[in-house]
Amino acid sequence: MTFLGLALSTGLAAAPAVAADPHQGGSAADLGANVVVFTPSMSTADIRARAQVIYAQQSDSEMGTGRYALLFEPGTYGSASDPLDIPVGYYTEVAGLGQDPSAVTINGGVTAIGKNGSGSLDIFWRSVSNLTIHVVATADGCHTGNEMWAVSQAAPMRRVDVKDYTTFMPYCENPNYASGGFVADSFLEGGALNGSQQQFYVRNTNLGGGWSNYVWNQVFSGDVNAPAQDFGNGAAYTTLTTTPVSKEKPYLYTDTAGGWNVFVPSVQHDSVGTTWANGHTPGTSVPLNRFFVATPSDSASTINAALARGLNLLLTPGVYDVSSPIKVKRAGTVVLGLGMATLTATNGNTVLTTADVPGIDIAGITVDAGAVNSPVLVQIGTKSGNNGRPHDGAADPVALQDVFFRIGGPHVGKANLALEVNTDHAVLDDLWVWRADHGVPGSVGWTVNTADTGLVVNGDDVTATGLFVEHFQKYNVIWNGNGGKVLFFQNELPYDPPTQADYQHDGILGYAAFKVADSVSTFAGYGMGSYIYTNVNPDIHVSHAFEVPVNDGVRLHDLLTINLSGPGTIDHVVNDTGGPVSDANKDVASQVVSFP
Repeated sequence: MTFLGLALSTGLAAAPAVAADPHQGGSAADLGANVVVFTPSMSTADIRARAQVIYAQQSDSEMGTGRYALLFEPGTYGSASDPLDIPVGYYTEVAGLGQDPSAVTINGGVTAIGKNGSGSLDIFWRSVSNLTIHVVATADGCHTGNEMWAVSQAAPMRRVDVKDYTTFMPYCENPNYASGGFVADSFLEGGALNGSQQQFYVRNTNLGGGWSNYVWNQVFSGDVNAPAQDFGNGAAYTTLTTTPVSKEKPYLYTDTAGGWNVFVPSVQHDSVGTTWANGHTPGTSVPLNRFFVATPSDSASTINAALARGLNLLLTPGVYDVSSPIKVKRAGTVVLGLGMATLTATNGNTVLTTADVPGIDIAGITVDAGAVNSPVLVQIGTKSGNNGRPHDGAADPVALQDVFFRIGGPHVGKANLALEVNTDHAVLDDLWVWRADHGVPGSVGWTVNTADTGLVVNGDDVTATGLFVEHFQKYNVIWNGNGGKVLFFQNELPYDPPTQADYQHDGILGYAAFKVADSVSTFAGYGMGSYIYTNVNPDIHVSHAFEVPVNDGVRLHDLLTINLSGPGTIDHVVNDTGGPVSDANKDVASQVVSFP
């Protein structure tokens, strides 16, 4: 196979063909020109050079169309005398191809950093997963003296074993701000420095040497060596002993015979620590020949025909123009994107829908609104709920992992609603739902990238583990289902309301970031923050950041609001409880430890 002009030995040819479909290039070996597979037989100099070429292209390409997956076959890369540092730019995935993180070792580092003058506030859309990092300092000892993953939203670290110290703070840069982030199913053996990260969520991770520092909102669930619960009076740790429900992201790997597979982890309940601490992660291996390997030239109708034949879907890196919905109807179907594969609505359409069936897993994709307004971008299940017949998906829930939404940014986008979840028991793991506050010229503005709401949950017993929803023009989140749980919520209210009259309803100033419907009788939220910065009109007020019914079954824990160093006021944290934040108390949290 040839990638970027380099012939590589990948072992892919051993995998059977994906049917006799001309769109597949005749073989599952065709993962596309932007998938780069490295082998241990390659020289460190060659790997370094190719990684640097991709980074040079992607390092400043925040709104660009390049998409890359850098995959490492099992083995060891770099050495103490010749370390390998992989810099990771926008829309770049770095992943090991072993069944466990121990199968791939990088002596050096996998580095995501900001730049002097901007810090890491916009270090989005990249990932690292499924490998072991033994940190070895290079000539640039600042960035590689520790494993530095200084990122913000939509930049997950998963299934990573760091043998040394990990920092999520870009301490080489000035300013060194960061606004992340998400880590799951990892072992940070030397401990971790949160540093300047405004908020962070750590799930099912062994923190080894511990965790240092907090800023506003740090949430831990199911972790080993996590900080003790300590929230209020300026402290910002929310710690849950277990994660009530979790489902790790599917991942590509090669088996001992050289065959290519996708591993689908099983759902976990009340879990602690990594899924691989005592052996292989529990779950199911699916041969790659059971996947339709799509490229951006494939239409939604072509993809739907493959799904109808019973295949799963692997989206190779690129931007897919989708003029009608991709329809996922079969129970247990896996939809996995590589290299931040991006689906763009082009016809005012929904991009992806699912039927009312259990076990569907959608992971590793970005969804963009188009210039024609879409009523909803992604719809999970139908409001009728299996034609009115109940079905229990708790043992095999629908899951979304690392699914990111954008309305505006790279181009004009419009949508009434980004994500609607109708299916009971769904697991939402690391979602960033973003109405863009910045982008290419002409792509953002109150009447330009219009969007009412980021997320509506109608299903019962839905669990969100790591939920980021920002800048929507009405409620950012509406939660209608009973039995819901949210572990970590981060929100920024819209920056750009032109007048208070444009941003109010029913005698209430603005819209709450998170609304639990009046009809809901049971809900629990932990570590939930909302921030305000209204630079278009400094006089904007929001009556309250969280709006919930007052009953014994709806409980919120560790809430906060923040004024982000500028204009705008949130009068109360939740309902009429909690003091205001404004330019009179910039960057100081107003906290509510428990409500009601």
